[in-house]
Amino acid sequence: MDPALLLGQIFNGFSVGSLYLLAALGLALSFGLMRVINMAHGEMLMLGGYLAWGTLQVVSGPWGIIVALPVAFIGAAIFGAILHTALIARLSARPLDTLLATWGVSLVLQQAARSLFGAIGVEVTAPAWLDGAVAIGGASLPYARLFILGVAALVLGGLALLLARSRIGLLVRAVNQDRMMAAATGIDVNRIDLIVFSLGTGIAGLAGVVLALLGPVTPTVGQSYIVPAFLVVVMGGLGSITGTVAAALILGLVVALSQLAVDVSLAQVILLVFVILFIQVRPQGVVASRSRSLDA
Repeated sequence: MDPALLLGQIFNGFSVGSLYLLAALGLALSFGLMRVINMAHGEMLMLGGYLAWGTLQVVSGPWGIIVALPVAFIGAAIFGAILHTALIARLSARPLDTLLATWGVSLVLQQAARSLFGAIGVEVTAPAWLDGAVAIGGASLPYARLFILGVAALVLGGLALLLARSRIGLLVRAVNQDRMMAAATGIDVNRIDLIVFSLGTGIAGLAGVVLALLGPVTPTVGQSYIVPAFLVVVMGGLGSITGTVAAALILGLVVALSQLAVDVSLAQVILLVFVILFIQVRPQGVVASRSRSLDA
């Protein structure tokens, strides 16, 4: 096997894994804290992509994509807050109803995007400074994918600092460990749920921006990543951020290395089979989460 080809595919695996990570972090946060499955999470990626396109229509020039990142984060977070207040908070005690309701929201959002922007979607043009690639060991590493890796690393680092060093992070960890006891000590668990859910949808909006650099933003673009995102959360260990990171990178490498021998469609089948076999061997996931809320 050509070493340069292998190195290129390993790099692609980390790049795909970073996309899976950005798509899955919000799901891991909301399920770990609230045990809510948000079927409209993929549409948060779509929203982030359309917000990036709209930002670039207003802010032209090489730094438009940088401006689009906070715009997409804030826009998706605000939409997540509205969704949580209007729907999730009212149905949180009924997980099946929440799943069905958010699935309906995803269908509505897809149709709204189709009506506003058309079925073909819109193109987000990468700035000139993301054109080209760097050559390492004979492999060509595109600047755009390096940018995606950088965004994922910054998001992960910022989230880790928020959860470990801030008062909000302390409250989130308290609610995650024992929801009833946290409420008994005076913590507003509903407010913490709102913050975490909004944070998760905001991160999904960032994923939509970097995803827009690789292809057109369409009404169904989020559906391509929602299934791998769920697989990452399940394989990582429900509610575990560390496990989510590890699972995202592992699955990204599985997909990329599989494509050395098979086509893209069969690589997705291999991905699913790999997760099924892994869960059979280690049902608790990569990292077993220790939380009374998950044992309830």
